[in-house]
Amino acid sequence: MSLWEYANPRRFMRLTDIVLPWSAGGAALLMTVGLIWGFFFTPDDYEQGSTVKIIFIHVPAAMLAINTWFMMLVTSLVWLIRRHHVSALAAKAAAPVGVTMTLIALFTGAIWGEPMWGTYWAWDPRLTSFMILFVFYLGYIALWAAIEDPDTAADLTSILCIVGSVFAFLSRYAVMFWNQGLHQGASLSLDKAQHVADVFSNPLYVSIAGFILFFIAMVLLRTRTEIRARRMSALIARERQEAA
Repeated sequence: MSLWEYANPRRFMRLTDIVLPWSAGGAALLMTVGLIWGFFFTPDDYEQGSTVKIIFIHVPAAMLAINTWFMMLVTSLVWLIRRHHVSALAAKAAAPVGVTMTLIALFTGAIWGEPMWGTYWAWDPRLTSFMILFVFYLGYIALWAAIEDPDTAADLTSILCIVGSVFAFLSRYAVMFWNQGLHQGASLSLDKAQHVADVFSNPLYVSIAGFILFFIAMVLLRTRTEIRARRMSALIARERQEAA
């Protein structure tokens, strides 16, 4: 069976009828376990104190903020190349989830930054690129809303997504490019000196898994809603033509 078969809206709806409940249930379970474990059953850090526990929200949100845009890039390219409507609708559905995760990452980063840096905001390379990525998310959502023809909107938002991918890439690798930035390195790293201790990383992995399943559930749910809205619009247009 080809993966492209699920670009058919009916096949997609049948598949997600099965996947959606499991992803939503898994997200609720893993997020609950990861956050309770992280916030209530891990010690304070010897340098950062209790503020270190914000990583259980900040790190998963930041990862999804960036990777959601890359997911939108892939589905946008599929739309431009193969003209599969489900892929364009999936990109549209993912954008509000991505902008929410970006906002959470910025907000929790500010909470962590004030006691660590003495300020809620600094024009650090990663923070700046993250703010630009947030603006691109808002622009992407606004562009979908501003254009009535859905295919034209899908074309233009796909181009915007390609351009915005530069800043998504910079958000992910800014620390490597500009070592002088205030932002610390990755919390999860192959470098043992940089990788957080197991007492923090284990609940963090659970929290990340929960956030990923939450993202999958939300994108599937929103894509299903977009498909139904597209069908409704088509039916209304047909009725108007018949009435005329």
